[in-house]
Amino acid sequence: MIKGIVLVSGGLDSLVTASIAQQECDEIYFLHLNYGQKTERKELESFQKLQKFYKPIDSLIVDISYLKQIGGSSLTDDSIAVKDFTGEIEVPDSYVPFRNAHLVTIATSWAEVIDANRIYIGVVEEDSSGYPDCREEFYESLQKTIDLGTKEETNIRIHIPIVHKNKSEIIKIGFELGAPFEHSWSCYKNNDIACGTCDSCVLRLRAFKKIGIKDPIPYLVNN
Repeated sequence: MIKGIVLVSGGLDSLVTASIAQQECDEIYFLHLNYGQKTERKELESFQKLQKFYKPIDSLIVDISYLKQIGGSSLTDDSIAVKDFTGEIEVPDSYVPFRNAHLVTIATSWAEVIDANRIYIGVVEEDSSGYPDCREEFYESLQKTIDLGTKEETNIRIHIPIVHKNKSEIIKIGFELGAPFEHSWSCYKNNDIACGTCDSCVLRLRAFKKIGIKDPIPYLVNN
């Protein structure tokens, strides 16, 4: 029995990762975290739509809004504006310090309780905004931590199936698996109509255009 917990933010990458997990697992479980991000309402709405679409065995929504209290990111700190895409190769201010470690450790706790043996997270290293907690070696390190910090009989594996895919490749995989892109949300700024200018919007729009497919969500700017 392969039981997989999927970290589902509501974004494009987690959507496709959920589709992959559904193909690979006997049972899937969805985990969503609210961390005080500016698009929390829309991301939760997207998650709920994906719940209805994929019908996981169970779902867990966890509040970790202490990340907003910590701040340091334009996604959580109201005093820092989300910048438009610049294309510069540097860690952008939208990086939420060490966020993915929080996500994976919460998933690990839940996995131990429900005897899940896989944790899926849709991180992308090669075609992303350059977040340090999206690198493959980071998850190799987390895997060692899970192995050391869980019961002897526990066997939980981290799966990062799209880590070395580019955005166009990810979208193609999603279409092949029937992923409902219309239910996903990638914008860092807005909760109603995607801005089309932040890092996440630009990377998504470019990827859709590269493969000649229209992105099904609305944008204020769609260049």
